Amino acid sequence: MAVMSESPRPRPVTELSADEARRIALRAQGLLGAPDRRGGVRGVLRHLGAVQLDTISVLARSHELVPYARLGAVGRKAVEPAYWGRDRDGRPHSFEYWSHAACVLPVEEWPHFAFRRRAYRSRPHWNHDLPQGSYEQVIEQLRTEGPLTATELGGAKRTSEWWDWSASKVAVERALMYGEVVCVERRGWKRVYDLAERAVPGDLLHDDLDDTECVRRLVAQAGRALGVGTRSDIADYHRLRGDQVDAVIEGSGLVPVAVEGWGGRPAWADPKALAAAPRGRHRTTLLSPFDSLIWERARTERIFGFTHRLEAYVPRPKRVYGYFAMPVLAGGRLVARVDPARSGRTLVARQVTLESRRAVPDVARALAEAASWVDCSDVRVERMDPPELRDALVAELAALTA
Repeated sequence: MAVMSESPRPRPVTELSADEARRIALRAQGLLGAPDRRGGVRGVLRHLGAVQLDTISVLARSHELVPYARLGAVGRKAVEPAYWGRDRDGRPHSFEYWSHAACVLPVEEWPHFAFRRRAYRSRPHWNHDLPQGSYEQVIEQLRTEGPLTATELGGAKRTSEWWDWSASKVAVERALMYGEVVCVERRGWKRVYDLAERAVPGDLLHDDLDDTECVRRLVAQAGRALGVGTRSDIADYHRLRGDQVDAVIEGSGLVPVAVEGWGGRPAWADPKALAAAPRGRHRTTLLSPFDSLIWERARTERIFGFTHRLEAYVPRPKRVYGYFAMPVLAGGRLVARVDPARSGRTLVARQVTLESRRAVPDVARALAEAASWVDCSDVRVERMDPPELRDALVAELAALTA
């Protein structure tokens, strides 16, 4: 008689309520529970795995706002050295590369992006022509002169137009994408380029991991940083394709879960996130529009019931919430939006939009703390939605800043 082998039993699926999933996500992002002040800014970077960079600076640049949201009033002068500094052995703390977008990444992740470097080398798509010999000239200049900015290499732009790069800028950016050049430092917001063979620590300077292993490690890292997420959530974190996630999810260490209110979408969670219920103090803070908590719009709507959209590139007449509307996080929920500006030492709330009337004290606290952090002595509220609550917000602010 033939012996029939038993089919493998399906893995049990943990069921989570919508509230449990929201709290897991907040804790995974470092926004619930005691902040890791000993780890500081570098600890935040290692925990998140990627911090997005952006040129817009209203209160501060986005990569400064991200640790502020998690640690509180971290000294602003300490932020840049934390990202771009080196340890006693000269080992850089981080490098800049394309992840979710242009991001600062822990230097330990250099090997994990070998798959992306290979893709750029084999399928380059460029909108700029590169004169013959320009690439080799830039590499040789870096080799002989050491780390240089684009200006020092021969000029970043031919005109004031953002797209009108010089040949040396095109060449060095191409080398950055290929991995022959790396940025492990910025000076006055300018990238400082160096040869990867000189700047990346020797134990990390390799492309030994195949594409599958690179993606598996990034999927695992994204799952830890998200706490719980759908396939699209996990893929979006480092801008992976859905099929790439599908190919490695079983071996990533993440476990399947079902989340109430997520429309039956398959989801996965970090098993450590499920081991203990999320508890602790919630942060009340302004969030950068580029904060990884709210990177993916559909996820933000699913978890918080909150529509998030950056309107900086929307024509002024069509803006609803403002140029750089920053969500306000309080009590583990997104309760308002603030479009900030600065006028001297005054933090100007050009527009405040509340999700609930009960959010007035939370918005006041978030504004007062942000003003103190950026060395503003007072806060001025210009527009309020609903307008009849403006006086209440002003009164709350006066009490906090007295």
